[in-house]
Amino acid sequence: MKTRLTLAILSAALLSARAHADEPTAAPTPDWTFPGSVSIANDYIFRGLTQTNTEPALQAGIEVDHASGFYAGAWGSNINWLHDYTSAVSSSLEVDLYAGYRTKIADTIGLDVGLYEYYYPGDFPKNVGYKLPYTLEGYVALSYSFVSLKYSHTFTNLFGFAGTKHSGYLDLSANYEFVPTWVVNAHIGRQKVDGFSAASYTDYKLGVTKNFDGGWSLAVAYYDTNADKAVYTFPDGTFQGRSTGVVSLAKTF
Repeated sequence: MKTRLTLAILSAALLSARAHADEPTAAPTPDWTFPGSVSIANDYIFRGLTQTNTEPALQAGIEVDHASGFYAGAWGSNINWLHDYTSAVSSSLEVDLYAGYRTKIADTIGLDVGLYEYYYPGDFPKNVGYKLPYTLEGYVALSYSFVSLKYSHTFTNLFGFAGTKHSGYLDLSANYEFVPTWVVNAHIGRQKVDGFSAASYTDYKLGVTKNFDGGWSLAVAYYDTNADKAVYTFPDGTFQGRSTGVVSLAKTF
C-alpha cells in the first residue's frame, strides 16, 4: 500500500511538471524598445501658436528607450512660420532632438527630466537682422494618475527672440479616460519670455481623443491664447495665437 501511494505521488508530480513544461512561457521584457508615431493634422499648434499658418502638417517621430529609464528621440514636422514672419528666411522644417530619463517615485509619481533641442534647417541671411531660432531647453516633469506638470527652461534665445535666455514654459495637462478608448484632454500653459515681457502669454486647450485598435487615434481639440497681437501677427495679418480647432489622425507603433 505504501509503495502504491509513493508511485501515485511520483506520477502526479511528473504529470504536473510535464503540464507546466508544456505551458507557454512569458517573453522576457526587452532592454531596448523603439516606439514611434506618424500623424497628420489640419494645423500644427505649439504652445497655442500656429506653426503652419492654418495649413496642414505631417509629423513623425521615433524614440529609443532603455529598460533603465534612459531614452532619446527625434521628431519632425513641416512649418512655415519663420518664412511667414520674414520672407528672406527659407525654412520649412522643424527637427527636434531630445534625450532624458524617466522613472517612478514610490510607484505613484512619474519623474521625467531631459534636454530638448528645436532645430530649423534652412537659410537665414544675416542682413535680415533675425536671430537664429534654434532653441535648447531643459525640462522636468512630474505626473500623477492622469495629471502632469512640466517646466521647460531655455538655455538659448527663445525661437529667435533676442536676449531671451532663461525664458520658461509651465505646462499643466490632464488626459482622463472617461469611458474606454475615449480620453478628454485639457491643458493650460504659461510662456514667460525673459527680457521681452510683451511676448509672454497663456495658452489653453480642451479636446477629446478616440483610440482605436492597431495604435490608431483620432483627436479633436480647441486652442486659444491671450498672446499680444502686436507681437504674434504675421505680415499677412494672420494672428498666430488665434483661437482655433484642430483635427488630427495619428498612428503609433
